[in-house]
Amino acid sequence: MNEAVKPEKIRCDACPVMCYIADGRSGACDRYANAGGELVRLDPLTILENRLEDGGDVVPFLASSESEGVDSGQSRFITAVGAGTTYPDYKPAPFIVSSEVNGVDMITVVTEGIFSYCGAKVKIDTDRHLGHECSPVRVEGEQIGHVTTAEYGSQMLSLGGVNHLTGGSKKEGRVTCDALLRLCNGEPVEMTIDDGATLIVEAGKPPIVNGTQENVMRVGCGSATVGMFAAQWKGLVDEVIVVDDHITGVMSEHQAGKVIGWPETGIKINGRRSTPGRYFQVAEPGTGWGGTDLDDPLKIIGKFNPKTAWPGLSILMVSTTGEHAAYYELNEDLEPVEKDMPPRLKPSAERIAENCEPAMTSVLFMAGAGGSLRAGTTENPIGLTRSVQAAITTVTSGGAPVFVWPGGGITFMVDVTRMPKNSFGHVPTPALVAPIEFTMRAEDYRALGGHMDYVMPLQDAVNGVRAKQNDHILSGARSVGSKKGNPWPLS
Repeated sequence: MNEAVKPEKIRCDACPVMCYIADGRSGACDRYANAGGELVRLDPLTILENRLEDGGDVVPFLASSESEGVDSGQSRFITAVGAGTTYPDYKPAPFIVSSEVNGVDMITVVTEGIFSYCGAKVKIDTDRHLGHECSPVRVEGEQIGHVTTAEYGSQMLSLGGVNHLTGGSKKEGRVTCDALLRLCNGEPVEMTIDDGATLIVEAGKPPIVNGTQENVMRVGCGSATVGMFAAQWKGLVDEVIVVDDHITGVMSEHQAGKVIGWPETGIKINGRRSTPGRYFQVAEPGTGWGGTDLDDPLKIIGKFNPKTAWPGLSILMVSTTGEHAAYYELNEDLEPVEKDMPPRLKPSAERIAENCEPAMTSVLFMAGAGGSLRAGTTENPIGLTRSVQAAITTVTSGGAPVFVWPGGGITFMVDVTRMPKNSFGHVPTPALVAPIEFTMRAEDYRALGGHMDYVMPLQDAVNGVRAKQNDHILSGARSVGSKKGNPWPLS
């Protein structure tokens, strides 16, 4: 009786894990599979079309409507999403594509980078205190990053990075990689901050803080709010206090009030006075009034000066988002007593809210493009670095514009919402896989010592003439429209 012959496994060299993959199975990254003894890239190659549409049907390859076999580069752009990598570094990039743009011969080098040195900068538009600076951010109990410097109306997180991906335990690296992958692909991620809040964040969506969805970011600090609306409050109320975790504003003392002739009220604020009408540290940070821990805003008010204050003196206290507002009048003992909000003051709180912007989570992928990327572009990698730094070469990620940091190396950031859907993958080293494209004039690419023998016309890439790249087969292609607001990569 003959024994069944086991199908032979093939070895994938698309990342350092070097999986042995049986027929019909995929590797640990779920990006490559063994199809009848051939290594196949499972995710389709993404081709950007110069139209505002997010379609994306996967087809064997895209047939061109142009009969010439030459694409001008104004209608299609080969992204690196689904293109494959250059690992183990000696290979040229999967696609080195030529096109003609406005009479100029251009080259775009397309590859998926394997990034250990990568992370996400997360901007969370909210007045709430999420956690103290440098506090650990955790997913599944593992630290994946930390709280960093707050910005105007926003809390900031720095997530990922090589120390969390590879410098800690295996679980820390796995959890960090998974959280980054989901964030960058536009999925929600739940995280906790030590001695702070529980968050659910998703790129392009309002954050959820301690189970409550945030709606707006503050119009400005307390001082700015006083200045913006001073003239609108004059004559309606005797004193206005805008409560804020950073700078609480007091109308009668503020320069804006002085300029328009606001009378003194004899008020005293419990906080560190910065300049007239501007107070720091009136309370601890929190999720209450104006990003403080206050449920009762009267805690920041001391005794009124009886030489200046008077019974019946009216006070409006409001937060920097307009979500909290209260009205008080001084009694005979010069103590504030809460009263119903007069109709004349309700529009002012609504005006503050109207001037707030919607709360949103922004996720910027950040990475350093190192050896394998550059070697896949040119035989002399430093040439590519210098060309990018000199703005001779343009960098995109999935066709989306990026910000390239000054200084050494190719360190870039990209807004993940401006990239095609599911642009990111991973390898279990652990590391993220992200698309990157380098575009330059053909003459500049030749001067870099680029891999000219591997250049193919854009139309050939679109039609799949060379669908087998770097010893693997592309499973297909999908056509997607350019995201609204993105410049055309070859313009």
